[in-house]
Amino acid sequence: MTIKETKLKGCFVLEPNVFNDNRGYFFESFNKNTFEKFIGQKINFVQDNQSHSVFGVVRALHYQRGDYAQAKLVRVLSGTVLDVAVDLRKNSPTFGEHISIELSAENKKQLFIPRGFGHGFSVLSETAEFFYKCDNFYNKDSEGGIIYNDSGLNIDWKLPIDDIKVSQKDMELPVLASALL
Repeated sequence: MTIKETKLKGCFVLEPNVFNDNRGYFFESFNKNTFEKFIGQKINFVQDNQSHSVFGVVRALHYQRGDYAQAKLVRVLSGTVLDVAVDLRKNSPTFGEHISIELSAENKKQLFIPRGFGHGFSVLSETAEFFYKCDNFYNKDSEGGIIYNDSGLNIDWKLPIDDIKVSQKDMELPVLASALL
């Protein structure tokens, strides 16, 4: 497995070694020892989540605050998404900056998003199955978010504006400047 840090400290792209033959393929999607060695910290994933979405869906930008902050390891089981992580660590030199990466069933890439980040994705294929591991349990009272089209973040979701589908809850999220972090 190849693990590379992005321009946002603590945020890593993971690319597995895929073994193909006439039966199909095999790859190791997670190895705690390898993972901890490269990211330089202990991690204990306690919750797995999965979603199914159709083309044009944007699920963004979500995070958990305080004692319930979550690090996530995300990947796509079918389809293709544009995955986005936003640095929300107030003392970080990259506060308010984001990265985006295409994750797909074909490329099998994963993204590790540390605590203190907002996260979201847009569905670029007809449908997508999205899977992620969390290192902390979800807590409704600690959830936060930033609206996907915050002009200060200027995220290109790689979708025509008329095709974007956002939940009512996500449409009511504040911009970063007004968000409770």
